[in-house]
Amino acid sequence: MYLIYFAIIILIPLWAQFRVKGTYKKYSQVASASHLTGAEVARKILDDNGLYNVGVEETRGYLSDHYDPRSKVVRLSSQNFFGHSVAAAAIAAHEVGHAIQDAEDYSFLRFRHALVPVANLGSNFSWILIMIGIFANLSGMLLLGILFMAAAVVFQVITLPVEFNASNRAMDQVVSAGIIRNDEERETKKVLNAAALTYVAAAAVAVLELVRLLLIYTGMTRDE
Repeated sequence: MYLIYFAIIILIPLWAQFRVKGTYKKYSQVASASHLTGAEVARKILDDNGLYNVGVEETRGYLSDHYDPRSKVVRLSSQNFFGHSVAAAAIAAHEVGHAIQDAEDYSFLRFRHALVPVANLGSNFSWILIMIGIFANLSGMLLLGILFMAAAVVFQVITLPVEFNASNRAMDQVVSAGIIRNDEERETKKVLNAAALTYVAAAAVAVLELVRLLLIYTGMTRDE
């Protein structure tokens, strides 16, 4: 039973990563009709929404694209910053979606930002407490570790509406701005949906692991 469980929590993220990389590779080779680079797409959408103070920068790494709310900068990996592909446009628009969320004070984004310190603490210390609790048979220590872990799980779960909302905003923006044509909408959605899978997979694995630990805790307290 445990072997099946661990196979599942390993295979889910691997499958999601495979889908993301495969979809991205495919559509990074498909030029968009507008022939705008990812950087130009990001700049256009930002300006169309009055976000002239938000910068667009190139960053190192593969699919390292992100929006930095502290610096108010959309950072795009080199392939997307300079790329003219459907994938580059989709990812650039998605990251700008986060900038728009930030400007509009989107509630889920604010909640996620507030959870960052607690989630980081939970990620760093939960497993130490959990392992001590399990091996030393200390249910109180295990429960404390589970509580720390729960904060990190909540962060993973709250990330889902943030990411899906950013993708919806991205689609609306690239369509209304004429960045993609009607026949490119399906391809753009595939890129955005594939990227969302990584967050869904991470949240699913986190929830499954939390449930497993709660079952261990319940069994431990029953035996005491």
